[in-house]
Amino acid sequence: MPEQPSGDDLPEIRTRWSEVSGGIEAAYAYRQRFDDLVEQGVDVHGEARLVTALRPPPSRVLDAGCGEGRIASRLTWLGHDVVGVDADRHLLELAEERDTQTRFVVADLATLSLRSQSFDLILLAGNVVPYLADGTLVDVLRRLRQHLDAGGLLVTGYSLPGSQPRGAAEVSVRDFERAAFAAGLALVQQYASWDRAPWPGDGTYRLSLHRPA
Repeated sequence: MPEQPSGDDLPEIRTRWSEVSGGIEAAYAYRQRFDDLVEQGVDVHGEARLVTALRPPPSRVLDAGCGEGRIASRLTWLGHDVVGVDADRHLLELAEERDTQTRFVVADLATLSLRSQSFDLILLAGNVVPYLADGTLVDVLRRLRQHLDAGGLLVTGYSLPGSQPRGAAEVSVRDFERAAFAAGLALVQQYASWDRAPWPGDGTYRLSLHRPA
């Protein structure tokens, strides 16, 4: 089972994601969606390629909101030292079915504490930001900032207002930057996609790089 702070009887961590997810069946469906894309020949490794370009292996990477482990496992395969964290136990169970090399941890990003571990890069991908519990963005970014090395990067990608998936919050660029400033993070660069398309693109997606201020 994925690592947990104090046992299997912990209450469910409530987020916007937990409100729209449906337990283990939904977790399998979520993983199958990406399996189907791979079978169709779709490239699903853009996030891992960007991380590796920014911080070549062996770098210490935290995949915050790692889901079923798609990106974390790819990063481990590429030679990074990876920890995957998610609040959804069902998704992490699926991650460990296929990957015994990556360390997976059940945790709330708003209260994350990985025993003084620090990372060269922290990843927030796959619409983690708009699926956080309401009102926790600053807390999450502060916790992640505490886990970044002095020269580390926080890499965040999510759909902008008007293009979010079902149940996601509308988090504007201004909302995110205000939270990042409050958390002690400074903007380094922004793009419109994981292949570094120029910002703002069509205005539906934002990829940002932040460093400790």
